[in-house]
Amino acid sequence: MAEDFVIEMLHITKEFPGIKANDDITLQLRKGEVHALLGENGAGKSTLMSVLFGLYQPEAGKILKNGKARAIVINSGNANAATGTQGIEDARTVEREAEKLLGVGENEVFVCSTGVIGQKLPVEKVLDGVRQIIPAKLDKANGSDAAYAIMTTDTVRKESAYELELSSGTIRIGAMAKGSGMIHPNMATTLAYVTTDAKCDSADLQKMLHNAIDKSFNMCTVDGDTSTNDTMILLANGASGVEVKTEEDKAALAGLIEHICIDMARRIASDGEGATHLIVVESYGLPTEHDARLVAKAIAGSTLFKAAVFGRDANWGRIMAAAGYSGADVDPTKADCIIKSSAGEVQVMKDGFGTDFSEELAKAVLTEHDITVIVDFHSGDGKAVAYGCDLTYEYVKINGDYRT
Repeated sequence: MAEDFVIEMLHITKEFPGIKANDDITLQLRKGEVHALLGENGAGKSTLMSVLFGLYQPEAGKILKNGKARAIVINSGNANAATGTQGIEDARTVEREAEKLLGVGENEVFVCSTGVIGQKLPVEKVLDGVRQIIPAKLDKANGSDAAYAIMTTDTVRKESAYELELSSGTIRIGAMAKGSGMIHPNMATTLAYVTTDAKCDSADLQKMLHNAIDKSFNMCTVDGDTSTNDTMILLANGASGVEVKTEEDKAALAGLIEHICIDMARRIASDGEGATHLIVVESYGLPTEHDARLVAKAIAGSTLFKAAVFGRDANWGRIMAAAGYSGADVDPTKADCIIKSSAGEVQVMKDGFGTDFSEELAKAVLTEHDITVIVDFHSGDGKAVAYGCDLTYEYVKINGDYRT
């Protein structure tokens, strides 16, 4: 993140019923600068400032003060959401304590929370944990412990580490995430963190991350419910001394960041609350990528189709129904649909009509954990991939008494 900006509003989107007041707005201010926002009434100027002041929470984007972050404190079990000004002050108390223990500057620690909504943050308990961790447990050997600590209803840790050879040397990238329920774009109730020792321009990193999220976390759904809490942070400390300057190096780093985010999104969907199947939906042949994204997300999020997968029922009508109500420009008269897994594949629809497929083979295909649905509408070059899971009795059980 560029150090000469005192305030950064990055890719801010704010929506109200029936209107998008701010659409992917970026505003960066240096110390001593004076700016004016110009536009007609209703252009979103006041909304943008309300987002900056904390009166509104944006649907997407982030706000940085002083232009950099040095560390992140994460707690699970308590979301510290819908807790008013006290909740904000509690988060700042945690932030200030971490900054003091780490010896870093003001506003250089981010605080993230996940868990039950509407309950006050147990500040002293969190502070005690911070004091136990800093500095005694700040060691690269404890990365897996951190991935475990941020879990809520997750059943597995979600972490990865890579090395990438660039033109001027080797860089390292690590990642961890949590998420299992209340998962739906935008970002869902997901906490995700990527760290690297590369030396890279903040604007380039922001663009890489923004593009990666669009193809990963924003294409992931477990239950159709968004949440109050979601965060995606990428930190680059430059410790390797390897600069990412050439277009080839930037493309390589962007590709790896995208791969990491997609991998984490798949893991989150696969570990959906109560899930027994990962569902990957690939949509092709739509007029635009936007149409393809709408179709893929609608199918992956269809309650009826998720239930059908749980029951190992190749009910392709539910797939087409979801595509139809997705809001995309679709022509079902040309549609093909294939369901496949490691057990084989079955074409359930061709040229807009159902096929005389083997129910026995279809059931075998749907018995495997990883299921892929391929739909092709043969009406353009738009394509997209979404990630979801089945709907089970266990999901209802988990959420029936989540708080109590």
